[in-house]
Amino acid sequence: MISQETIVALASPSGAGAIAVIRISGKEAISIAEQVFQSVSGKSISQQKTHTIHLGHIVDEGKVYDQVLLSIFKNPHSYTGEDVIEISCHGSTFIQQQIIQLLLRKGCKMAQAGEFTLRAFLNGKLDLSQAEAVADLIASDNEASHQIAMQQMRGGFSNEIAKLRAELLNFASLIELELDFAEEDVEFADRTQFKELLNRIEFVLKRLIDSFAVGNVIKNGIPVAIVGEPNVGKSTLLNALLNEERAIVSDIAGTTRDTIEDELVINGIGFRFIDTAGIRDTKDVVESIGIKKTFEKIEQAQVVIYLFDSLKFQVSGSEYIAEIEKVKNKYPLKSIVIVINKVDLISQDEVSSMSQKLEALNLKPILMSAKEKQGIDELKNLLLSFVNTGALRNNETIITNSRHYDSLIKALEEIQKVSFGLNSGLSSDLMAIDIKQALYYFGEITGEVTNDELLGNIFANFCIGK
Repeated sequence: MISQETIVALASPSGAGAIAVIRISGKEAISIAEQVFQSVSGKSISQQKTHTIHLGHIVDEGKVYDQVLLSIFKNPHSYTGEDVIEISCHGSTFIQQQIIQLLLRKGCKMAQAGEFTLRAFLNGKLDLSQAEAVADLIASDNEASHQIAMQQMRGGFSNEIAKLRAELLNFASLIELELDFAEEDVEFADRTQFKELLNRIEFVLKRLIDSFAVGNVIKNGIPVAIVGEPNVGKSTLLNALLNEERAIVSDIAGTTRDTIEDELVINGIGFRFIDTAGIRDTKDVVESIGIKKTFEKIEQAQVVIYLFDSLKFQVSGSEYIAEIEKVKNKYPLKSIVIVINKVDLISQDEVSSMSQKLEALNLKPILMSAKEKQGIDELKNLLLSFVNTGALRNNETIITNSRHYDSLIKALEEIQKVSFGLNSGLSSDLMAIDIKQALYYFGEITGEVTNDELLGNIFANFCIGK
């Protein structure tokens, strides 16, 4: 799967910057770097200790490329488990390319996407779930997704799975031993303890599987569609939430012809707000396409903010209430947030009267003025309530990876088969088959069971240089 060649890549973002970091890893990393690096102290870097930094110049045939800092990480005490050299040079794209091309001429090979982390996995520095967490950590764009990735990279999830796998493996060994003494009809595995273990494993697996619903939205952001009739203030609401003029606002109905999306982080949780075209009957071809997209976005959204104009609601309240019930029935699994906008245009008595009527119908809308930014904080707090962040506060393991989710479901199915067999008095040889399958799916998560195709799919999504 992996070559033994020494690899090189830019480890910092591409483009110009203050500095850039070029990473080399492999058996020849130090000797290749020594050919092009001249320390200002005159020391040979091959003779220096690991985890040391040296000031010098990148030089080839008398030509000085740059003044750099060179860091040495000797195996096995490095990220990849191999000898690693990191060169911190000035961030000119010309300098970056000149140094990389020089290292290629000296015997390095360009690293593939994720190849440094792949080597870390193959050399036992990380298990597979921790390696995947590296990519999640790089991609994290809010506090919650960062916290989950950090916990997984530190081995929280791996340790939990490894402990369960070790206990199950112990009982599997006893079951296999019973098969060797089948004629003597003896039991080495305590059935009561085995049943307790299976119940505990099932409980943990169900908790991890259930956490995926929260983890997935935290990782990818919670999609929120803002819908309603034209000119009720959808774009104004989006601008108020983002605190910037993201969407065009005018008094002309149908101004928003297409969906506009932007992201906002609220208390560490990412939300993807989608401002949609106003829903109405129209003969305008372009606007009709926008309205069609609105319904598509409602289907994709996890939360729907249904916006109404307070003045129109006073006149046609019964029709709107019927429309709200219709939407709730059409999307029973979605969280529908009713917002009455433009309350700054009606009196306080009218606001109170409207609120009482709606609460009597078991409807609790948010009364707001998006233009004056009244009720924005209340809406944000309500959106946060749809996300179960208790697991984050309690530092529980949360699953965000669909591959892990799939393996956990398959492992749970096998554990339930074993439990059924145990309760039914099934023979040890048949139970052993299901136990082996459960162990296989546990191993898939941490990488104890793997293949080249799986590794290729996982690491192909990494950035070059990591």
